[in-house]
Amino acid sequence: MGEYGWINDPNGFVQYKGSYHLFYQHYPYLPQWGPMQWGHARSRDLIKWEYLPIALAPDESYDSGGCFSGSAVEKDGLLYLMYTGHVTTGPDTSNHYVQTQNLAVSEDGVRFVKHESNPVIGLRQIPEGASLKDFRDPKVFERNGRYYVVIGSNDGRGRGQILLYRSSDLKAWTYVGVMAKGGEELGDNWECPDFFSIGESDFLMFSPQRMPPQGRDYHNLHSTVYMRGRWDEESGVFHSEGYTPMDQGFDFYAPQSTLDDRGRRIVVGWMDMWESEMPTQNGHQWAGAMTLPREMVVEGGQVRFRPVEEIESYREREFALRDVELDGETVLETRGDSYELEAVFDVGDAGDAGSAERFGLKLRVGDGEETELSYSPREGVFSLDRSRSGVGPGGVRETAVPLRGGKLKLRAFVDRSSVEVFLQDGEKVMTARIYPGSGSLGIAAFSEGQCKLESLRKWDIR
Repeated sequence: MGEYGWINDPNGFVQYKGSYHLFYQHYPYLPQWGPMQWGHARSRDLIKWEYLPIALAPDESYDSGGCFSGSAVEKDGLLYLMYTGHVTTGPDTSNHYVQTQNLAVSEDGVRFVKHESNPVIGLRQIPEGASLKDFRDPKVFERNGRYYVVIGSNDGRGRGQILLYRSSDLKAWTYVGVMAKGGEELGDNWECPDFFSIGESDFLMFSPQRMPPQGRDYHNLHSTVYMRGRWDEESGVFHSEGYTPMDQGFDFYAPQSTLDDRGRRIVVGWMDMWESEMPTQNGHQWAGAMTLPREMVVEGGQVRFRPVEEIESYREREFALRDVELDGETVLETRGDSYELEAVFDVGDAGDAGSAERFGLKLRVGDGEETELSYSPREGVFSLDRSRSGVGPGGVRETAVPLRGGKLKLRAFVDRSSVEVFLQDGEKVMTARIYPGSGSLGIAAFSEGQCKLESLRKWDIR
């Protein structure tokens, strides 16, 4: 969470001079969205962060309405930030605006100076057929000695797209073309694009706005997907094999990735959703949080997301169970409001007489409150139910995930206002903000029918 005030999109996620830097959209004066600044935090291990001074604030003609999202890249030992300058052009601030791309540079990774040639990608460089106002969120990457930047956009007719530019020095940019474009099924505007490679596969990650629901997926106001495929560097076109949701929960948006010195592709997302109630705004004077950093890997051809291993060094006071037969609800002899939990359920053959119709865990239980994680073997569907999680928004999210040898493995991270659930070693992830009372600390396992809790381990997070 931010030190105070409002935060949203992660920006400028990078490893620089031995530390991880995470910038973020920030309005420090009130716990609500306002003219955006860039907050800044630094970490050695991705878990414990120190706050640094504001990196960017809207103080120039080209960013007077806010320093919107962008990215960071190291060049010649200097740290460059590329960001969107937002300028309102009329009384209707939701529709009257223009956006350009700008640079700021730092020698120490803390103090930044805006470049004298800003904007480095101006309004005249927006191609014909692209929106003249939605032109934002530059993500810079380097390939074969040249710099590229992907920028979120739309075609002005209700279809999202990503524009690609090329440069040799980060200052003079040439338009390459439309890198990717969607249909109505992929929303009407694409935000926060990111491009990277893992092994032999190229990935394009972005956040489509107002994407319509498709089966059990995409039921939030806005969504986040990745496309896997092949990028043609010369033409600039990304050839996609399809798209997949990044997270099947309630609160995950505008993620950004970085490649660290261990070769890991690490992703952090904003753990909230636009136009969703945020109870911390009233009385607590803050709003917005980031997810745990997740490593994105490809194993056996399948994409998985896993919390970075550094979180394991923050474990303490382990509680463990093995081979517990469930048929009903069992209250565990442990409690907590900030912990990691691993569980393996074994239902054997889901068609056996008496086998469980549904099983799972109840977290942050007390005073009529609970957050329920459940699985239906017959349907092959996992559910995250926050209808009774406390104050704030409720609802249920579901995702299909198959058992492995009749078993379900889940790993959950629970905090005072969040839960992140990793299923089957990261095949699926579900994230939600929850706002239970401080006394709702109980944990229970349950099964409707016969089921074995093969193992459960829980650690408090120090």
